[in-house]
Amino acid sequence: MRNIIVEELIQKPIEEQEIEIVERKGIGHPDSISDGIAESVSRGLCNAYLDHFGGVLHHNTDEVQITAGESYPEFGGGDIIKPMDILLTGRGVPEYEGRKIGIDRIAIKAAKNYLKETLINLDVETCTVVECKIGHGSGDLVDVFGREGTPKSNDTSFGVGFAPFSETERMVMAIEELLNSKEFKKKYPQVGEDIKVMGLRDHDQITLTVAVAMISKYVDGVETYLDTKEELNEIITNLAKEHTARDVTTFINTADNPNCESEEGYYLTVTGTSAEMGDDGSVGRGNRANGLITPNRPMSMEATSGKNPINHVGKIYNLLSNQMANDIVKEVEGVNQAYMMILSQIGSHIDQPRAASAQLILEKGYQMSEVRSEVQGVMDTWLAEINKITEMLIKGKLRTF
Repeated sequence: MRNIIVEELIQKPIEEQEIEIVERKGIGHPDSISDGIAESVSRGLCNAYLDHFGGVLHHNTDEVQITAGESYPEFGGGDIIKPMDILLTGRGVPEYEGRKIGIDRIAIKAAKNYLKETLINLDVETCTVVECKIGHGSGDLVDVFGREGTPKSNDTSFGVGFAPFSETERMVMAIEELLNSKEFKKKYPQVGEDIKVMGLRDHDQITLTVAVAMISKYVDGVETYLDTKEELNEIITNLAKEHTARDVTTFINTADNPNCESEEGYYLTVTGTSAEMGDDGSVGRGNRANGLITPNRPMSMEATSGKNPINHVGKIYNLLSNQMANDIVKEVEGVNQAYMMILSQIGSHIDQPRAASAQLILEKGYQMSEVRSEVQGVMDTWLAEINKITEMLIKGKLRTF
């Protein structure tokens, strides 16, 4: 029997609270780049381990650090003066049962491939320096993917999740995803990947403050820059209104100086990320496991990206919590909102948490007795099939930031 607790949460649903703040750091933000690299390196090692040894060996690659470079953006051009430095650290197993693999080479290749796919205006070979300092762990610390039974927890830690997203949460996510979609970049090549969306809902007034790094070679002057801002403002506001009937006001690049005729007054970059010119990045400082930063909701401080997907509960339980919460609100009639907390105990099997808690806000007219057993069933099924989280992570089917 699993220690599953289901209780009613007596508080206002998020949509009825007076103030709500939601943030998303886009894929080109230095912290998000660090998260993406860390997860790509972990996935690269997982697949290499599976190919060579038939199972995933112990590793953690969640200590990526980006030190910003220097750049000189100018209207219609610009140049990188000093490349950004990217340091890959953590632990991995380079040898098992007498056979070795090049984990440093695998890690560097995974990092560079991720950068090439994500930052389309970044010349990875000349504008970055990728250094690997991944330490060598012991082959004894091996968790074989797909072996009988479930792995044991590597730590006493917890994961949290919630569902569903509020209107503000959905729109903040949708805005960044649209602006960073491949289709959007084709139409607006001047829009870089370093986008940050901050949403504030004050009663029924929503304010969106959006930072958009413009790519200097596609912006020939102040007029083009300001025209782009105006067009983006309309696009973002219209998209937001697809998610809400509340009033929406959008601000873009509010630090700009519209009276300045030189590049210095505007948010211009050469490559589309502020990591080129002063903004550093680290794993775990940005979006949580569900892709958002939500101070109105429970959050874990755990860095999800880059941790091994076999027995690192700081990763698995955060992702599992969100999967559980989404299924509960989708499948169980009468549940308005679900908040999940799952706590591990080091050395215990990961499908047997020390506690798995669901706190529910119910729709009017429903009682806990009507939903408790069904909610417990959803949670128990996910815990029994917890290896699905590992499988989805290795295949790149779960976002971690």
